[in-house]
Amino acid sequence: MLPLAWGATPDEHARPYPADTLVDRPLLLTRAVDVAAPVPLTWRWLCQVAVAPYSYDWIDNGGRGSPRELTRGADELVLGQAMAKVFTLTSYDVAHQWTALTDARGRRLFGPCAMTFAAEPSGADSRIVCRLAVAAGSPLERVRAQALAWGDLVMMRKQLHTLKELAERDARRQAGSSPAS
Repeated sequence: MLPLAWGATPDEHARPYPADTLVDRPLLLTRAVDVAAPVPLTWRWLCQVAVAPYSYDWIDNGGRGSPRELTRGADELVLGQAMAKVFTLTSYDVAHQWTALTDARGRRLFGPCAMTFAAEPSGADSRIVCRLAVAAGSPLERVRAQALAWGDLVMMRKQLHTLKELAERDARRQAGSSPAS
């Protein structure tokens, strides 16, 4: 199913997400990863995408490292705010998902795209599920969407693994500081 799905279950790939309706005739890309951390902590790390991209910083963050600690207030989302440097927040469901659409710079780079990041429960832990909807109505858009699918797979895999590692690290820290029963 590469490059359309990576880490996602068939149900996650088939499920509708808010991003799906924001671009015309989209190619749907779904990426997911298990996270050994509770949903609220995973959600906090998903909101950090407003602060930095958490992928390959030398490519998409001008060489500056994405913060390795939670930024105070990053989870206080505001419609219209920038996300991942090339998206504008269009909707959110606190502690569950946020959705954004490419801004003018993002459309120049990638064409019309929308993304939803969700923190999903998975037993006592969570999953990050990301849906990227890429406009694929015209022949040129279809070619661009297929090329973007492969590039996104590389970048998103790194991003999801980084967010996973940071959320799991913080969950271990919290568990270590909990009083013994």
